[in-house]
Amino acid sequence: MADSYQVVIVGGGPVGVALGVELGLRGVSCAVVERYPEPQRIPKGQNLSQRTLEHFYFWGIVDELRAARVMPNSYPIGGVTAYKHLMSDYWYSPPGRETVHSFYYEENDRLPQYLTEAVLRAKLATLPNVTTLFGWTAESIEQDADGVRVGIAETGATSDGFAWAGFEPEKDASGGPTGERRTLEAAYVVGCDGARSFVRECAGITSSGEDFEQKMLLAVFKSRELHEAFSRFPEVTTYRALDPELQGYWMFFGRVDVGEGWFFHAPVPNDTVKENYDFQGLLNRAAGLEFQAEFEHVGFWDLRVIVADSYRNGRLFIAGDAAHSHPPYGAYGLNNGLEDAVNLGWKLAAVLNGWGGGTLLESYGDERRAIFWETGQDFIAAGIKSDREFLERYSPERDRGEFEEQWKGMGRRSRIGVYEPHFEGSPVIWGPPGGVSSAHGSHTFTARAGHHLPPSTLSSGHGVHEAFGADFTLLAFDADTQTTAGFEEAARSLGIPLVVVRDTYAESRAAYESRLILVRPDQYVVWCGDSFPRGVSAGDILKRGVGVLPLR
Repeated sequence: MADSYQVVIVGGGPVGVALGVELGLRGVSCAVVERYPEPQRIPKGQNLSQRTLEHFYFWGIVDELRAARVMPNSYPIGGVTAYKHLMSDYWYSPPGRETVHSFYYEENDRLPQYLTEAVLRAKLATLPNVTTLFGWTAESIEQDADGVRVGIAETGATSDGFAWAGFEPEKDASGGPTGERRTLEAAYVVGCDGARSFVRECAGITSSGEDFEQKMLLAVFKSRELHEAFSRFPEVTTYRALDPELQGYWMFFGRVDVGEGWFFHAPVPNDTVKENYDFQGLLNRAAGLEFQAEFEHVGFWDLRVIVADSYRNGRLFIAGDAAHSHPPYGAYGLNNGLEDAVNLGWKLAAVLNGWGGGTLLESYGDERRAIFWETGQDFIAAGIKSDREFLERYSPERDRGEFEEQWKGMGRRSRIGVYEPHFEGSPVIWGPPGGVSSAHGSHTFTARAGHHLPPSTLSSGHGVHEAFGADFTLLAFDADTQTTAGFEEAARSLGIPLVVVRDTYAESRAAYESRLILVRPDQYVVWCGDSFPRGVSAGDILKRGVGVLPLR
């Protein structure tokens, strides 16, 4: 006898659990299957963007997330970059996410991924329509026109801590887990099961991108000596060294806490194993001094930027690292994975609740894949190549004056201001003619179709985001009653949940440069303007937003 759900989520790391929270809050019954009973205590995925904190606000757990942080509340989130090693005379602290903070409803934050997971798991436990199967693994997936069946097996695991990084479940004679087996049935399955995704494999989804064929080290350690040595810098959380010999690949330290907790990434020879390499020597090289490190974990990963060629096959979807594999450069990974979960979550709920059209689920891949393809190629891979070219071209040993002038320019560069993911080319957005979805954009308070709506204030003094409903919201600034009534009537006839916020605050209308702004559940603008385009009705705009109108 199979257990039935509307959605089965395979993979209960932060993206899978976040999707469970998103669906659970929307009344969707789902099961989360995760092989590890507890989060892996490896401090990866630490930097959480302002956009990610918005998700936690709308999930009702932003205060819990901030309370879980390890760093002092006042400690700045930023980084320094040094030439060759961290004791070099040449270093800079580039502009950070603070440069765009005014365009979001929340400030960014920093904490280890396992603590983010713990906050999400605690929220998940409060949702009665979500079943958690921690300590289980998927071993078969079959789909047909009626649904999907997932065979799962209990791993029998009880371990904790850093041992999780190398955990493999006990296996029977056939190579499968030894525990109890069950079958789950669902309308849809979402794979949030990492770079080696079993769901992606079962879906037959291929990937493309760039493999740098470079093995990378991840070390977790404690050292108060290093904390004291880095007092030469302003208070920051990451420290990277650009050594010309490493061809643009970073060696970098990240703080877990303020005092002694650290993680470290660096390239190593591809034949490196734990037994044949001097890891302390590599840490000393990056730091530019000898210090004592107490290692807690040593592991490896392959440096590649790979994106799935599709995010869907029938009833099977993928999200997070299952859809895009990349190095931890620029904090794009976890933040993009959580954006995947929010984007897909409301669309699945809309379809399952009967008001989402056929184009809506297809738009998930259209929107999200376009963003991460450019993120991977233009921000991550291009950054590695740019650093490599700089180090090949400029050297203080060869021409000190030229190097110093160019190094100053490096310190003024920042990609953060131009990283503004948007969906202008989405089939469910009433975007500009010839619009394309892209990771490249600009930050502005002007409301734009396909873009995240920046914060503003209502005449009540409350923030606009406080008025957003769980589904669609129409902001109407001094709009006539007939126009807003047209949206309300169309929403009722189509069964679309819509909240209309009527307001007279002139400053917000002036900042947004629109009298009417239709905002979808993930705070992206479907359409905005003072009046409808010729021949277009409120119903047409709503139909486009929920995937009822055909592709443009």
